[in-house]
Amino acid sequence: MASEALTLYKQLLRYSTRMASYNFRQYAVRRTRDGFLSNRNLSDPEQIRQEIAKGWEQLEVLRRQSAISRMYKGDRLVVETL
Repeated sequence: MASEALTLYKQLLRYSTRMASYNFRQYAVRRTRDGFLSNRNLSDPEQIRQEIAKGWEQLEVLRRQSAISRMYKGDRLVVETL
């Protein structure tokens, strides 16, 4: 289960950084990190499986959203590095 969780974490971060909007990109990265940090002390295998399943669902949502955000890019913000 640990390797599956690590794979999920890496993929969530990868797709988070593909968002076109700086604000959505930062939100997705922060939400991914916070979600994994809040669940790192889970010990019940069933609860861990449920959280991993939720994570895979969130990954699919993030994949779709990142594709849509790349289709409709806006202007870059001042806070983004050039």
